[in-house]
Amino acid sequence: MRLTSKGRYAVRAMLDLTFHSNGNPVRLQEISTRQSISLHYLEQLFRKLRTGKVVKSVRGPGGGYVLSRPMDEISVKDVLDCVGENINPARDILGVPSSGIEILKDEAGNEINAVVDTKEFNLTKSYFENLGTIMQDYLATTTLGDLSRKGAGAFGETAANTNASAIRSNVGEMNQ
Repeated sequence: MRLTSKGRYAVRAMLDLTFHSNGNPVRLQEISTRQSISLHYLEQLFRKLRTGKVVKSVRGPGGGYVLSRPMDEISVKDVLDCVGENINPARDILGVPSSGIEILKDEAGNEINAVVDTKEFNLTKSYFENLGTIMQDYLATTTLGDLSRKGAGAFGETAANTNASAIRSNVGEMNQ
């Protein structure tokens, strides 16, 4: 179970886009400067985010990126899925001896798979599968809008900036 910098950077960049869009495209160079993330890395991430349909690119002078739909319709899971993050703690449940499949050798030296079927293995397997389900549900039900509103309250943004969040939520609608 591991969330890599790719996933964390993607969520950070999407929040930056949400906070700084004000209905207008945001250039990756601006996000790069504010978030101290390599421009080249952001270009790679945003290519995946555009393919995953969570952002749209706007060409020409004043171009950049905008959310492809309202911030309350883009979940953290959507963002992580776009960039290829898989944080399921049960994803490695098969394939290594500690996962329940033990590779043994028969008398002739041929490899055979023996299934570990102990009470302890089954309990831990079930536990981590359930944890994965809970994590996926949590990520799927937390939106950029939720995080944006939480950030506005936690970091003391002014009422004007909070109202700008309402404007930002319509960015995706304006650019369809």
